[in-house]
Amino acid sequence: MSLDPGKASWHSQLTMNNEESFADETFNPPVRGFLHRSAPSLRRGLIITHGAGGNAQSGILVALAEAFSAAGFGVLRCDLPFRQLRRYGPPRPGDAARDREGLKNAIAIMRKLVSGRLFIGGQSYGGRQASMLLAEQMLADGLLLLSYPLHAPSRPDQLRTQHLPKIQVPTLFVQGTRDPFGSIEEIEAARKLIPAKTLLLAVEGVGHDLGFKGKLKREDLSATVVTNFSAFLG
Repeated sequence: MSLDPGKASWHSQLTMNNEESFADETFNPPVRGFLHRSAPSLRRGLIITHGAGGNAQSGILVALAEAFSAAGFGVLRCDLPFRQLRRYGPPRPGDAARDREGLKNAIAIMRKLVSGRLFIGGQSYGGRQASMLLAEQMLADGLLLLSYPLHAPSRPDQLRTQHLPKIQVPTLFVQGTRDPFGSIEEIEAARKLIPAKTLLLAVEGVGHDLGFKGKLKREDLSATVVTNFSAFLG
């Protein structure tokens, strides 16, 4: 299927999971991933992306996309530009700015598909880049930060919080109680730096993967995230 509103062009193909593989090559960097449509007309939207070692097919992104779609959201789970260029391996030091530009392009696309509010977020590195983008420009209406990488596991004194005071949108953190990238106490302190309202959903007994190991799915967590996100952001 292809759409042509104005100069933009989307190409998508329905998969057997009732989702659409999605690509828009008119942007630089391109936007590629999977689109979940809850209805022909979308009133709310969510863009979610992956961590440094993952991609748009990560189990947690798939589960959350399905849960949010069932709740009436249009969801785009997308591959960051660094992952589009390299199938494996973490982002390189110079990739971050281009990854944020890719998220900005994804927002521009979803704004054409969603009539109401649009939210953005992701797991670990992807969530951090989404938060940095909204600290630079208030392009979306809220943030969903999964396993926020507050610091490297061996460097708790080097916090990644410099941009947090510039975030002006509601932000939901979802953090495992055993996450070496940020304890619950550390996340509690960090979210106080954000002037907009925030909420922390602590997930007991799990680490940075939030319990999604390999092909293991946690539909209970997905449902809990959607319920809390919807109640928090109205």
